[in-house]
Amino acid sequence: MSNSTYAKEWIKFAYKNLVTAKLLYKCEHYTDIIGIELEQFFEKAIKSIYAYNNQKILKSHDLIELLSNLEFSKDLSEEEIDLLAITSDYYKDDRYPNPNYELPSNDEIERVLKYAEIFFNKVCKKIGLNSCDFQK
Repeated sequence: MSNSTYAKEWIKFAYKNLVTAKLLYKCEHYTDIIGIELEQFFEKAIKSIYAYNNQKILKSHDLIELLSNLEFSKDLSEEEIDLLAITSDYYKDDRYPNPNYELPSNDEIERVLKYAEIFFNKVCKKIGLNSCDFQK
């Protein structure tokens, strides 16, 4: 039996991260901060599927790991998985200043942001919600 109420709570929080990322991008804010909002969006959106399925929600920020336990992942293309892997890295511990750290490019953030909109619609459909209900 599905748990639409719990799933909707998760996707509402995810949507807030998505809107925040879009606003920050429009204002030409720092790409690393936008990346964190995008990672949080994807993480919470994925966790909404766990909630919908009444599955235990993994305590992980690794988007690929989170997806690996869901049938939903079979509906994603290799390109989509690659974008999620890139986004997963935005929230890694080594995002702090070190010799290997560099900001995501504007082009990369734009690609991930465009995909986030598509992903949001896919997840809403999966959990039985109309994505238009979230639009202001």
